[in-house]
Amino acid sequence: MKKIGFSGTLDPITNGHMWVIGEARSLADEVVVFLSENPAKKPKFSAEERKSIIALSCAEQGWDNVQVVIVKGDYTARAAKKHGADCLIRGIRTTADFDYENLIQQTNVDVLQGAKTIFVMPPRDLGSVSSSFVKALEGPIGWNWIMKKFVPGPAYHAWVLSWLRKEWETLWDYAHADAPSIAHADQWFVRLTGSTAYGGPARHYHNLDHLVHGLCEIRVWAANTQPDPRDVDIIKQAFWFHDAEYGAVHGAVSNEEASVQLWLGSSLCHDMGDAAELIRATDHFQEAAIEHRLKDIMLSVDLAILGQDEEVYQNYARGIRQEYIHLTETKYREQRSGALAHLRRKAEQGRLFGNAYFADQYNERAIENMTRELGQLAG
Repeated sequence: MKKIGFSGTLDPITNGHMWVIGEARSLADEVVVFLSENPAKKPKFSAEERKSIIALSCAEQGWDNVQVVIVKGDYTARAAKKHGADCLIRGIRTTADFDYENLIQQTNVDVLQGAKTIFVMPPRDLGSVSSSFVKALEGPIGWNWIMKKFVPGPAYHAWVLSWLRKEWETLWDYAHADAPSIAHADQWFVRLTGSTAYGGPARHYHNLDHLVHGLCEIRVWAANTQPDPRDVDIIKQAFWFHDAEYGAVHGAVSNEEASVQLWLGSSLCHDMGDAAELIRATDHFQEAAIEHRLKDIMLSVDLAILGQDEEVYQNYARGIRQEYIHLTETKYREQRSGALAHLRRKAEQGRLFGNAYFADQYNERAIENMTRELGQLAG
């Protein structure tokens, strides 16, 4: 077969969709992904954005025979015929899927004189993966790590950036800000999420995932404890910037202090002192000297990763090792073990999480996680 089509809204494209495209590649010389605009579905990403995400996802797999076409004002089956694809391919997961898709196929062929449909059944682990399933994951703490399992890298990156963008716009009240203020904030969003900060290729833990996790922790903490909204904003400001500078050479200045200076130089608001102090509190060498009413919250948010489930913690531990890849294995084990032993002692003494809410949520599991990793480092 020379050409086969695959259609859908693909908002976002999932690993299930990628599997179907892979099957199509095994059947034809060329695959055309027909991307439906379908505004009635109110997609998260525009058609052009989805086209780019699909193209990047296919390129990531090394697939050079996949073309993406946006279908405007036409039936997909008819558009496929116009582009030389006599067949469309669809993945079916249940008998209900088959009944529905078979009805669509009859309409495509008998009414529209369009392309016929080939049905394939995805493997069991992808059987329940759909765009609607992925969308429903967003929200709770850890949603980003779960989503990452079900979508290709470019789709995940685009989704996380979109989520962070909403958080950023809310923090700086875009709805009531003037155009110059929005433009200024936009520049800082691009900088913080870009390659020189959290989006950097060498960021294996202190990255966009860390940013999403911390902001989710703050959101859930606020929902459960009802703090002053201004205090919530201060903590969010600090968290956005606390690891903005990481792994760079700053002479006698620590990464945390360099991040403070970046924050103070951003001119994003008038009163910047509170957030600056909270950023400094995340510096091991400055923490003891910092006294601030929100310090325990900030540190608890930053350390909350220690109390996540085992799979997330193991990914975190691997990320930390990658960020210290310049150290020999012996040196890393020595330094990491020392740091973990110190943190575990604090947890055992009930001092790791200075805030009661976070201590109740994470202290017990943090001890379990660190004990397990210490055993692995000693092995």
